[in-house]
Order: sequence, then C-alpha cells, then structure tokens
Amino acid sequence: MAGDETWWTRLAQPSLHTWTDEPVRLVQQSVAKDDPDPKALVRYGLLLRPSGGESEELCLRFVDGRPVSAITTQFLADGCDRLAARGKRALLLVWDNASWHISKAVKGWIREHNRKVKQAGRGVRIITCQLPVKSPWLNPIEPKWVHGKRAVVEPARLLSAAELVERVCAHFHCHCQDHLIAQQAA
Repeated sequence: MAGDETWWTRLAQPSLHTWTDEPVRLVQQSVAKDDPDPKALVRYGLLLRPSGGESEELCLRFVDGRPVSAITTQFLADGCDRLAARGKRALLLVWDNASWHISKAVKGWIREHNRKVKQAGRGVRIITCQLPVKSPWLNPIEPKWVHGKRAVVEPARLLSAAELVERVCAHFHCHCQDHLIAQQAA
C-alpha cells in the first residue's frame, strides 16, 4: 500500500499532451480578491493494493489547511479503521520523506499505535517504508495523482473548491468525506 498527499490547485494547470493538430490551450487563471476558496487543496490518499482477485482502491481525504503532523496522524488512524473493518491486520505504508511523515510526532504516534494494537491483540499495525530522497517514481500512488490532475482540469474557467473536490472524488470513484482539520491546542 502506498500513502501520500498532493496539492490540487485551482490555478496552475498540469501539462497536457494531445494527438491533434491543434494544441490544447489552457487559460491562465487568477483568483478574485473576494474569493473565499483556497487557491489549492491538499488531499491525502492511500492506495490499497489487495492480494487475490480484488481490484486496487484509493482512499482519499481532503484537508482544510496544509499537511502537518496532526493531520497525518488523523489520516493514518482513519486508514487503519478502514482496513480493520475489512479484516486486515497490517498497513505496509510506502511514503516519501516529507517533514510531516518523518516528524517526531508522527513517528511517536505510529509507535504508540502499534503498541496499543499489540497489547489489544486486534487492530491494524503500521509498518513504514521510507522511500529514498528525490525518488517519487518509486511510490505507486504518484502516477495516480498525475493522471487525476489531468482528468479534472478545466481549461477555460476557474473551478470552485467544491467543484474541484467533486471532480477528484468522481475521477477516483470514491465518495467525498468530511475534510480533515488540524485540532487546535487548548
């Protein structure tokens, strides 16, 4: 299984290739000063590659804000709950060296989570496999992001954040869940 997050921007357009004589022209977008939507949205994803005859699946969660350790641990907890509901016992997590993946808070959370799972005798353990630096092509989820960004692009107008979320979820055939939000310290 692979995990990662990516920014889905409403402004910068992915490069597109065509087999026609006329190239696809993407209009450079800009955001009005009174536009309440963010310029980009972060979305975490887990690529589930089950063994046997099952097909692979993407579990997605959008984030209000930016990726930080607290959001990462929420996403991992959600992923473990989903896998436990399917009877899985371990999450082999392949991901890069983003600071919110390798932070002390995330490593500590994973260590504590695995300790609780071992003590309880049930749940999903997390085994992390860090990718080498500057090697995103080794993460099997990365091509999904590239193809998804090309599939949801709107060449002639600026999408709202809600439209972008809807298109991403439709492209990956998943239902839109509530966004993850960083918990405020008391």
